[in-house]
Amino acid sequence: MKTLNIGIIGYKFMGKAHSNAWKTAQYFFDLNIKPVMKVACGRNREQLKEFADNWGWEEIETDWRKMVQRDDVDIVDIATPPNVHHDIAIEAAKAGKHIFCEKPLANSYEEAKEMYEAAEKNGIKHYLNHNYRRCPAVMLAKRLIDEGKIGRIFHWRGAYLQSWIVDPNFPLTWHLRKEIAGSGPQSSINSHNVDLARFLVGEIKSVNAMTAQFIEERPLPDESVSGTFKGAVKGTQKGKVTVEDAAFMLAEFENGAIGSFDSTVFAPGRKNYNYFELYGSRGSLIFDLERMNELQYFSLEDPDYSQGFRTILATEPVHAYIEHWWPPGHIIGWEHEFVHAAVDLLDAIDKDINIEPNFYDGMKGMQVLDAGLKSAETGERIYLE
Repeated sequence: MKTLNIGIIGYKFMGKAHSNAWKTAQYFFDLNIKPVMKVACGRNREQLKEFADNWGWEEIETDWRKMVQRDDVDIVDIATPPNVHHDIAIEAAKAGKHIFCEKPLANSYEEAKEMYEAAEKNGIKHYLNHNYRRCPAVMLAKRLIDEGKIGRIFHWRGAYLQSWIVDPNFPLTWHLRKEIAGSGPQSSINSHNVDLARFLVGEIKSVNAMTAQFIEERPLPDESVSGTFKGAVKGTQKGKVTVEDAAFMLAEFENGAIGSFDSTVFAPGRKNYNYFELYGSRGSLIFDLERMNELQYFSLEDPDYSQGFRTILATEPVHAYIEHWWPPGHIIGWEHEFVHAAVDLLDAIDKDINIEPNFYDGMKGMQVLDAGLKSAETGERIYLE
């Protein structure tokens, strides 16, 4: 069997999720290419070594530029904060490496455009990990739309709600610093919702948005505490939060549909609530990530006496990816979407076919997100070129 060597950059939350995907893919799917977990890259050698040993990476490297240039690395997996996505992806593309990149693609539309152009110029396969497209229930929604079951789409209502920084003593992690994160929930989580809307409804024509910042300063993190969310020490200095805490965006799609996008990390009780409602001339769809194996479907073509939302459990072999997992009714979880992405990228390389979402989708998504931030700043409706 042909093999391709993976080099991953980043070893925290997303590094673990990506590692699990590369490791698991070969056990459940019939692959023509076997992924080899060759080298893990990060700045802290001690933590990196522990990560590599735990997940099965053969080697470690603390300089991402050296790793990208290695002749024995075929796929570069970018699992870092978004402020370095641009530079890594550009260098990887120039080196002829295929790329698996965590979202959001970049910190601006301009950066994303340069990444897309570099990837295309160098003829590599490039994948952007908007993993929610690869939920079997979301793929079922796409199938129903493509088959005309929903008819002409009128409305999209999307929300991505979390609550992890409601506490004012939560530390000033990189997620709350514009120079690293780019923006707050508008890019970190609303990027997912925008991608799903583009996937299911179509391209967005214009946006009108507002943002809010509820806590302006937070304690500086304790650098001695490891982990994705470093703890704060009581009484330490504070730093300024430089991103929004919530964003609300209205949109007009090119096909005439209208939509709303609600994103916040100040929603107590909502841990990872990625939700959408989609209404059309023949039916409606509802999806909730916290019940990710289910899709609610309403059809106007049902008899009047039996009309109502039905809940479809997307765990049958006919549903996307499911035949490779467990018997019907045995649900899958969040981590499985990453496995599906790894499998699809390997398949795209093997067959020399396109994979989506890719850097083009990331570029278009960043165009929408940037327009939303500009609208919030100016108070104007922004039309996308």
